[in-house]
Amino acid sequence: MRLIRAAAAVLVLAALVALPAFGSPFLVTQLSRVLIYAVFAMSLNLLVGYCGLVSLGHAAFFGIAAYVTALLSAKAGISNMLVALPLSVLAAAVGALVIGALALRTIGVYFIMVTLAFAQMLYFVAQENAFFGGSDGILLLGSFHLGPGDGTWLDLGNRLNRYYAILAMAVMVFAFFSVLVRSPFGRVIQGIRSNEQRMRALGYAVGRYKLACFVIAGALAGVAGHFYVLLTSLADPSILDWLHSAQVLLMVIIGGIGTLIGPSLGAFVLIVLTDQASELTEHWKLIVGVVVIALTLFSRGGIVGLARAAAAGLPERTAA
Repeated sequence: MRLIRAAAAVLVLAALVALPAFGSPFLVTQLSRVLIYAVFAMSLNLLVGYCGLVSLGHAAFFGIAAYVTALLSAKAGISNMLVALPLSVLAAAVGALVIGALALRTIGVYFIMVTLAFAQMLYFVAQENAFFGGSDGILLLGSFHLGPGDGTWLDLGNRLNRYYAILAMAVMVFAFFSVLVRSPFGRVIQGIRSNEQRMRALGYAVGRYKLACFVIAGALAGVAGHFYVLLTSLADPSILDWLHSAQVLLMVIIGGIGTLIGPSLGAFVLIVLTDQASELTEHWKLIVGVVVIALTLFSRGGIVGLARAAAAGLPERTAA
């Protein structure tokens, strides 16, 4: 089974590398967006699937990094990714540390509402403040580059260069994520998700582990937010809205909560499904809703759950 998984991973990666040679510019851009949202979904899955913390404010960290990236370029003239990426991710991590330290004082539905409230506060700050571009956001006219000082190793204004930079980022984040969840830290947060009281009794500092998980997830969301600006050249208030968090949570649910590949599959399916359905009819949300309901009713583990059931030759269990 491991050999099959490894072979499948190599084939997928080879296809992603070769795609620009055969795909249209639109397809390259669309897949770039899928890869960015795959990273965003992985970051939320770390919270929801591995630590048991359901957040509706995760878009705050995506948005913080996006706005820092845009402001660095628009206000300070910094368009070097070597500078903008660390600063934007650091800003997202600091935001996650502050919000997490306060939100983790609550549990359950109260935690969900507190995270949502923080995201909405940031949304209205960006929406009503001219410094952040107001409701129009910040539109960048220039492009980013990668290189030391004023030198350029890679022009990220070029579609292909940007695609391969995003692909490399997604692969590195996936590798980091797969190592993290199998590490002692990953085992502890999974134990917290399963039985928090028992982990406390065993002597683990549960609060610190949850906060560390929250910060790591926020930083990874910041990575996605940075590359989102590189792709779209835009940071606007909509990326801070709680509906954006709900959309990414939907990706995690569709793909399979608490799985390595599930968030990436969910991002791919939801983005492609939304794009294709919106071309067919103005009532595309109905199509997306039916698919989501079907997956929720008939596959408790999302797409990954269906695949596992098919591989085992057994019918997938439905939720009670």
